[in-house]
Amino acid sequence: MKMMQLNDGNKIPSLGFGTFLSKNDEVKEAVLAALNAGYRHIDTAMIYENEEGVGEAIKASGISREDLFITTKLWNEDIRNGNIEEALKASLKRLQLDYIDLYLIHWPAKGYTKAWDEMIKLQKSGLIKSIGVSNFNPHHLQDLEASGVVPVVNQIECHPKLQQNDLKTYCEVRNILVQAWGPLMQAGLFKDETLNQIGEKYGKSSAQVMLRWHLQRGVNALPKSVTPSRIEANFDIFDFELSEDDMLKIAEMNEHKRVGPDPETFDF
Repeated sequence: MKMMQLNDGNKIPSLGFGTFLSKNDEVKEAVLAALNAGYRHIDTAMIYENEEGVGEAIKASGISREDLFITTKLWNEDIRNGNIEEALKASLKRLQLDYIDLYLIHWPAKGYTKAWDEMIKLQKSGLIKSIGVSNFNPHHLQDLEASGVVPVVNQIECHPKLQQNDLKTYCEVRNILVQAWGPLMQAGLFKDETLNQIGEKYGKSSAQVMLRWHLQRGVNALPKSVTPSRIEANFDIFDFELSEDDMLKIAEMNEHKRVGPDPETFDF
C-alpha cells in the first residue's frame, strides 16, 4: 500500500475503505473483507451508525492497531452544541479504540471554528493523531486560518463528473490532502462508455479505472462496498498506470454534477 504524507508529519494509506450506508449488522463482514484484501485505512462516522460494527471488525481482525488508520467524524449537532470532547469519546468507545488516527469535522455546521479549536486541544491530548475537515469550501477553510493549524485533509465529493479542480488546487497550495467520498459516483458511472473503453485497454473495470485516476491525481479515494469480490477488485489498482491521454479523456468528463448535498446549501 502506497502511503501519502500529511502536513502534520503523519502518513495515510493512499486508498481507504468507505462505510457510508453500510448498516451496522453488515459492516463487520465488509470491513473484515477489506482488511483481508489489504486495506488498512477504514473511514466511518458517528452519523453512519456503524462505528460499533467497525470496531468489532478491527478487534476480530487480529491486525496490530499501529498498522491501521481509522477515520471518524464529528457530527453537525455536536458541532452546534459544542459537544466535541464528548462526541469523540463516544466514538472511541463504540470503536473500542484508545485513539483516532484522523478526526474530521463532517460538515461546516454553525460553530465549526470553535469545534476546530477544541479538536486542536484534543489532538494535543493524544486522543487524535491528525485532524481535518469534510465538505469544506475555500471560505470555510479560511475561517480556520486564525487557529494557526491547517487541516491535514479535506474530504469532499469527487468523481469524474465532479472533479472539484479549483477546490483541489486551493487545498494543494495549502498542503491539504484531498480525499474523495463517492469516488465512483455511487456506482453511477459503472456503465460509462469512456471509462469502459479505457478499462478494456488495461484489463480493468470502470471502477478500477476511476480509482486509479484518483490516485494519479494525488487524491485519496474511499470506495465503499459490502460485496467481497468488489472490495477486492477496488483494491487491485496498484499494478497499472493510466496514460496521459486516458487521464485527459477522464478530465473531459467533468460536468460539475453532484450526487450528494452542496456544502453551501445543506440543511441538516
